[in-house]
Amino acid sequence: MKRLTTSLLAACVAVAVLAQPAVDWTDGEVRKIDPDLGKITLKHGEIKSLDMPPMTMVFGVKDKALLGALKAGDQVRFKAIKLQGAYTVIEISRAP
Repeated sequence: MKRLTTSLLAACVAVAVLAQPAVDWTDGEVRKIDPDLGKITLKHGEIKSLDMPPMTMVFGVKDKALLGALKAGDQVRFKAIKLQGAYTVIEISRAP
């Protein structure tokens, strides 16, 4: 029974991972950072995985440490997802 439960759990995890849409890198520009609240305002291009057109908006960040080396005016590349109903940056770095 334990082997069946483990196999069923592994199958469910695999389906959940495969059901996640691909998260692409998006180009953007930092407009404002609020490290205390863990928020960043980005002017960004289209985010296909979120079906979002280019715009300027505020995102939460998954980890406040992502904001440490950034400042307003930086050109960046980032990945964002909708996490518990909120648009959230999960990775970000200065553009090369």
